[in-house]
Amino acid sequence: MARKIVIAMMMHETNTFSPVPTPLGSFGPLVGPAAIAEAEGTNTTIGGFIKVARRIGAEIAVPMAASAHPSGYVDKAAYEQMSAAILEGIGKGCDAVFLALHGAMVVEHVDDGEGELLRRIRAIAPSLPVAVGLDFHTQLTAAMVENCNVIAGYRTYPHIDMGHTGERAGNTLVRMLDGEVEPRMVWGVRPMLTSSLVHTPSRQPMKDIMDAANAAEDSGQVLNASVFGGFPQADIPHLSCSAVIVRDKRTAEGEILLNRLLDMAWDRREAFLYKGAPLSQQVAGAKTLDGGPIILADHGDNTASGGTQDVMSVVEEAQKQGLEDVCAGPIWDPLAVAKMIEAGIGATVSLELGGKVDMPQLHLKGKPLKVSGKVKCITDGEFVVTGPMATGTKVRMGRTAVLDTGTMQIVVSEQRSEPYDLGVFTHCGIDPRRKKYVIIKSRQHFRAGFEPIAKHIVMCDGDGCTSSDLSLFTYVNRRKPMYPFEPDLQLGRNEA
Repeated sequence: MARKIVIAMMMHETNTFSPVPTPLGSFGPLVGPAAIAEAEGTNTTIGGFIKVARRIGAEIAVPMAASAHPSGYVDKAAYEQMSAAILEGIGKGCDAVFLALHGAMVVEHVDDGEGELLRRIRAIAPSLPVAVGLDFHTQLTAAMVENCNVIAGYRTYPHIDMGHTGERAGNTLVRMLDGEVEPRMVWGVRPMLTSSLVHTPSRQPMKDIMDAANAAEDSGQVLNASVFGGFPQADIPHLSCSAVIVRDKRTAEGEILLNRLLDMAWDRREAFLYKGAPLSQQVAGAKTLDGGPIILADHGDNTASGGTQDVMSVVEEAQKQGLEDVCAGPIWDPLAVAKMIEAGIGATVSLELGGKVDMPQLHLKGKPLKVSGKVKCITDGEFVVTGPMATGTKVRMGRTAVLDTGTMQIVVSEQRSEPYDLGVFTHCGIDPRRKKYVIIKSRQHFRAGFEPIAKHIVMCDGDGCTSSDLSLFTYVNRRKPMYPFEPDLQLGRNEA
């Protein structure tokens, strides 16, 4: 008889400093066949889980598939509704559960959304085999580890291995079901922040650490090995750098590997901090560079870290310094989109663009930018990703319009969307490969689609609630002591 596997997704990276709300509608939840049709064949964790289930001929049930762009606290009602659907699906009976979670979900009433969900699953199904796929920016907790059997995290940032992560976690659990292995997990943390701008596993100081974890897993020394950089825009007690090793109870030892990985990170803690520069200086430096495209990455207002996507500081500075042959966006401004659609293609319009959202926790007021130009294009904002991150998924930016100012073509959308694929521009008739400058609101994910076409990349310290300047954030609930807030911190062994 075919095994029945419940596959579910509930993903959100919560920026507790973001003013953008996260109601149920932000998750666009799907269930059953519609959820399977949306995810199957895509480079996503849930897509990887489905692939594993198909391989073993399992019956698949998807009671909930929900994912929202990073933003502020998840609404209590949304969390409870999604969690209840997953628990109900499991309660109907199954042989195993595959969960696509993020690892950094903070809810209005729970600071560990994933751990709480797993605790509830264990309460109704104490012995049910559970595999979990997590994002590289996970804030790992005891509740996560103690209430499942297998954890695997992304190895990349930009996250181009999401599907592979689902396969890694799913395959280990299938081996458990077949009696080949008995997974046991060891985990730990180091009380340190790592900047999202410098902790990508593709470069140092993280590269050696992730390479060692990957080598241990790929060689069969352990079943799974995952390192998590953490997510610094979250004021929660379990903020940290962490790692988890899944070992076979009968053959492998993970404690030595775990501490080697975490000690490497701790020894490099200073190198994990970002050192910025004035925005005007960064844009001026871009003007001196030859050739193009020159990517100007506005990481202070990054949608995939909870940014409002409507801060205009980098666009304003580019205009002030006279940059020409520029494409920029997408900017989140539904009112501006409506005005351009009403005017029609070819019409000349003047807009108060962006700057609609205040960020009180950073003492930033919304500051619209006055722009004028012609409406160049109007689209439904939908396209299928062809680049290496989330390949095959459909991006839905809402209605989208392009404003051509003469020196700059600005993409404006009704919905927030991280520009990790060229489609944010090409779907509305702009070829970023032919532009001198490309301004995008992104921290690292843009590298998936845009780094291959870039002549130069300039990181821009624009304003916003995803700034890499940690001094701008007031942490009240973080663990103490913690580096770099207490720079002379002396570390003992695992502080999990």
